[in-house]
Amino acid sequence: MPTVTRCEWAAKGDELMVAHHDEEWGVPSHDDRHLFEMLTLEGAQAGLSWSTILHKREGYRAAFAGFDPAAVARFGPRDVERLLADPGIVRNRLKVESTVNNAARVLEVQAERGTLDAYLWAFVDGQPIVNEVRTLADLPAETDLSKAISKDLKRRGFRFIGPTVVYAFMQSVGMVDDHQLDCFRRAR
Repeated sequence: MPTVTRCEWAAKGDELMVAHHDEEWGVPSHDDRHLFEMLTLEGAQAGLSWSTILHKREGYRAAFAGFDPAAVARFGPRDVERLLADPGIVRNRLKVESTVNNAARVLEVQAERGTLDAYLWAFVDGQPIVNEVRTLADLPAETDLSKAISKDLKRRGFRFIGPTVVYAFMQSVGMVDDHQLDCFRRAR
C-alpha cells in the first residue's frame, strides 16, 4: 500500500485506492474476520500491485465465505480446484492453499488466545506504533517487529506471511500508523 501516495492515486483516478486510504488503511482493526481478510489479501498481494488485489477484494470475499475462518478451514481439495478457476481472485495454488491453511491456524490461535485480535495486538501492547513518516523513502519494507511476528506465525504453521507481508498487514490494520506527517489521516 505505501508505495504510492494518496495524491498519486487520485491523479490516476483510482477512487477505490483513495477510499481505501481515506477510510481503512492504518485504522486500528480488532475484528477477527477483518484481520484474517487482511492477512489473506496482503499475502495474495506478494508480487502484485495492491491495486490489483483491492480490485479483486469482493471476489475474495465471495470466494472465501466472507473470511469466516471456520468455513474456510473446512475447504477441501474440490474447493481449492473451484477457487483456482475463479477469475475473481488471484489463481495461484500456493496462495489459495495458504488461505485455507491459515484459516485453520486462525482457529487454533482463537482456541489458545481467545481471539486472533488478542494474539496479534499483543505484539504492540494493544497500541498502534506511530512512526515519523515524512516521505515514502522513510517507509521500511519490514522491521524487527514484523520479522518477529512473521517468525511466530510461521512457527504456528501460517504460510505466505513473510516479514514484508506482515509489515504491510500491520500497516493495513492500524498496528502501525505510517501515514505521512502531512496526511490528514495521521494518528486519527
